[in-house]
Amino acid sequence: MSSDGRTSSNQYHQGRDVESGKDGCGSDEDEVGTVDLFEIPPKNAPIERLRRWRQAALVLNASRRFRYTLNLKKEEEKEKVRRKIRLMRKLYGLPFFLKRLGKKRVFQVQGLSNLVKTNLEKGINGDDGDILGRRNAFGANQYPRKKGRSFWRFLWEAWQDLTLIILMVAAAVSLVLGIKTEGIKEGWYDGGSIAFAVALVILVTAVSDYRQSLQFQNLNDEKRNIHIEVIRGGRRTEISIFDLVVGDIVPLKIGDQVHKDHKAPFFMSGCKVADGYGTMLVRLNGVATFIGIVGLSVAFLVLLVLIARYFTGHTKNPDGTVQFVKGKTGLKDAANGVVKIITIAVTIVVVAVPEGLPLAVTLTLAYSMRKMMADKALARILSPLNYDLTNVRRLSACETMGSATTICSDKTGTLTLNQMTVVEAFVGGERMHSPNSLEGVSSAASSYLIEGVAQNTTGSVFMPEDGKAVEVSGSPTEKAILSWGVELGMKFNDVRSRSTVLHVFPFNSEKKRGGVALQLEDSEVHIHWKGAAEIVLSSCKYWLATDGTVKSIDNKIDEFKKMIDDMAAKSLRCVAFAYRLYSIENIPNEEQRDQWALPEDELIFLAIAGLKDPCRPGVKNAVQLCTHAGVKVRMVTGDNVQTAKAIALECGILDSEASATEPTLIEGKSFRALSEKQREEIAEKISVMGRSSPNDKLLLVQALRKKGHVVAVTGDGTNDAPALHEADIGLAMGIQGTEVAKESSDIIILDDNFASVVKVVRWGRSVYANIQKFIQFQLTVNVAALVINVVAAISSGNVPLNAVQLLWVNLIMDTLGALALATEPPTDHLMDRPPVGRREPLVTNIMWRNLIVQAVYQVTVLLILNFGGRSILHLKHESQAHADKVKNSFIFNTFVLCQVFNEFNARKPDEFNVFRGVTKNRLFIGIIGLTILLQVLIIEFLGKFASTVKLNWQLWLVSIAIAIISWPLALLGKLLPVPETPYGDLIKKRRPRSRSKSRSQHSESSERHDAN
Repeated sequence: MSSDGRTSSNQYHQGRDVESGKDGCGSDEDEVGTVDLFEIPPKNAPIERLRRWRQAALVLNASRRFRYTLNLKKEEEKEKVRRKIRLMRKLYGLPFFLKRLGKKRVFQVQGLSNLVKTNLEKGINGDDGDILGRRNAFGANQYPRKKGRSFWRFLWEAWQDLTLIILMVAAAVSLVLGIKTEGIKEGWYDGGSIAFAVALVILVTAVSDYRQSLQFQNLNDEKRNIHIEVIRGGRRTEISIFDLVVGDIVPLKIGDQVHKDHKAPFFMSGCKVADGYGTMLVRLNGVATFIGIVGLSVAFLVLLVLIARYFTGHTKNPDGTVQFVKGKTGLKDAANGVVKIITIAVTIVVVAVPEGLPLAVTLTLAYSMRKMMADKALARILSPLNYDLTNVRRLSACETMGSATTICSDKTGTLTLNQMTVVEAFVGGERMHSPNSLEGVSSAASSYLIEGVAQNTTGSVFMPEDGKAVEVSGSPTEKAILSWGVELGMKFNDVRSRSTVLHVFPFNSEKKRGGVALQLEDSEVHIHWKGAAEIVLSSCKYWLATDGTVKSIDNKIDEFKKMIDDMAAKSLRCVAFAYRLYSIENIPNEEQRDQWALPEDELIFLAIAGLKDPCRPGVKNAVQLCTHAGVKVRMVTGDNVQTAKAIALECGILDSEASATEPTLIEGKSFRALSEKQREEIAEKISVMGRSSPNDKLLLVQALRKKGHVVAVTGDGTNDAPALHEADIGLAMGIQGTEVAKESSDIIILDDNFASVVKVVRWGRSVYANIQKFIQFQLTVNVAALVINVVAAISSGNVPLNAVQLLWVNLIMDTLGALALATEPPTDHLMDRPPVGRREPLVTNIMWRNLIVQAVYQVTVLLILNFGGRSILHLKHESQAHADKVKNSFIFNTFVLCQVFNEFNARKPDEFNVFRGVTKNRLFIGIIGLTILLQVLIIEFLGKFASTVKLNWQLWLVSIAIAIISWPLALLGKLLPVPETPYGDLIKKRRPRSRSKSRSQHSESSERHDAN
């Protein structure tokens, strides 16, 4: 017996659960003495005891199994969820409870931080144990993900196609009639083969759609994985939003995605920061086409003709006997004939309607998006199959990018590296010999400068105690200035501890400056301003000399302006610092301080820092490639016009100094001051717009679109959202871009690199070209199959391509053709052509030429074989019925091989070498090989199902020879010139002329009539 009274040798005690009584404190000894461990009460049986029964015995009789033991795991999970809900409900209701108690001010943020054991300055501890404990207590920061549609759902939707349903009904009727007429051994072939072919089409369609659904879901997950900054252990760390835990301190800035409730200091998930900055304590987390009409019309015509021929005795069997004789043909035979006719008509509809086009679009978008991810671009594209995606913006974003005629790009981070460093500085009107030294500067000037650097910022500096490198966080500009301050000897935490922030005017892209009011320990108030050099300078009345004396700026302002221009000419971003002293008596009280406008008059000019942001490697080549491809690149930046000019010359946006004149180089306020008509007139001439606001970018986009341009815009700030939304394609920056900008965009550039923007243009053109390739291939098959069957049906009452064969052709044309042609990678040839016009037709004149050449060839050859194939192929020695089967099998085989060889032609609609790069596309080669293999199996081994017979090697060679002629024929066809004006426009132009001629003739005849 152990000290606690528990028998250690009892085998039941070692592994049993502790089941408490009503008071929750029942003893073990009482249970051992009075309760059987295997006894199950009739209601609310403990889960552990039920599990013990399951482990102790196996009940063979299913009807006698205990009803309480069926859902043990689910009950445990439900109880865990209940515990979390109770805990979250208590925590969520805490602020409202405190508010009702009238203790709102006392227990708001500080009380809540104590509750979740968080330091408001340094954040949570952040070690593995702390994170795991918080995640177990409050859950992960994820909503339960809505399950995607299952494979069976896609199978069901594929089955909903009306034409396939009709075919299945026809197959069932044919199966019943065939078995009843010919017996089960021979009678099931016709109906069974049709049913199998339809089932195969449904299965392949469902599998293709399901795979694309999974791909889009994975891309959606990638988009949802946002990275944010948190403060843990006193340092700022970037983590995934899914790793956020209760108690984390999150720094906030303009554009971050949160929600603010103005009546209480609480944020709700899903809202955005419109202005300002601060920190957030995480409290809760988690919880019918034209061709289709033509196809239907043709099918209906064929149905009428075949039925008329059948019941008038013009439809004959292969042996020459009439299929229907009035008064002699039985009802079963007549019904079987009608079913076959209906099957042929419906199959024509299946082949005629371009159902594979949505799949081709889906495939090429999914393929392109996956490759663009590797090229550092994430497209927000909706699947054409209406998958449940939360990141839907516009279906055609990727394809539209291929039609872009102009790109309005930011400078910082897109054309440049966004790695800024202070390389030149002026303090007290004197150029510093070294930008990282305050030698010769008075203590007063250096003190004001370091105070302004440390306090007028949203960034932070973490100095490790182990002597490791200093960690600086914030925007690239803030990081450069704070790093400069550290080099100047700034003790970040010490400087901040010597004053209290009274009010902040956050920096934004409209004002291009930011300020802060500080109260020192002696109640003295300092107001610091920082921002664009010329804007801050315009607000200054004095300047601080190196000896610490304050002087009037009137005699020095021209010199300061020259300093700024000289630095800007070196492509430096100029940031100025100014300050002023303020009386504590003039500071509003705490309630009115939110509405207080921070004074920005009578400032004392302190210093200028020149920040160097090098141009990205490869940007000049990317700009040249865009120009060669007919895409104009324009720089729209908030930087000084001279800085913008220097970078534009370095990137190749401006050719020379001589071209840097208005309106090629223009300032934002000058463009803004023009009338709408004047802006439209000069918009196309603008290459660089400096010192611009987000509204100026919006005005430029609107003017360019009115001139007919397809405009792409890059942006990263919250205020860029209107321009991103207005543009044909909005491209947000993935690194520096705010969540508001990303939500307003169509494509996210993950590495903020302009070269990636050019890759998106390339991929956009590839998407458009791949869709055109598939359409050309599909229309060729449509036209050839329709004409061959319709002509044969009307002339002879029989069709060379039966239902099963046409369904196989449909599978080649739709699924396999889409897989082969929709995954072609982009080539350099795509960037040698101008962008596709906004009103240019999808089916171009070149495509019509290629389509007509191939369709005419296939129709001519196969119709000749249909009407004279027995003599041409020397099949006279065979019986007539067998000869017709060989002929039809040969026609079917040749038709399929023609499509296989024509797929190579479709790869390069406007190039002579159709084999260029074919070995790089393994999927294309694999699908061609698979199609040929399946065709051999159908002809040689599945004759019963496909109504074919085996072909000898001579006929196979003839089939291949006829099909391979499509290659040199395509080459010759590409020598035929086509007009630049689309055929559709030419037809429209001729119609009014013919109408005007008829009207003039009518008027002349009426005049003669009147004269008579």
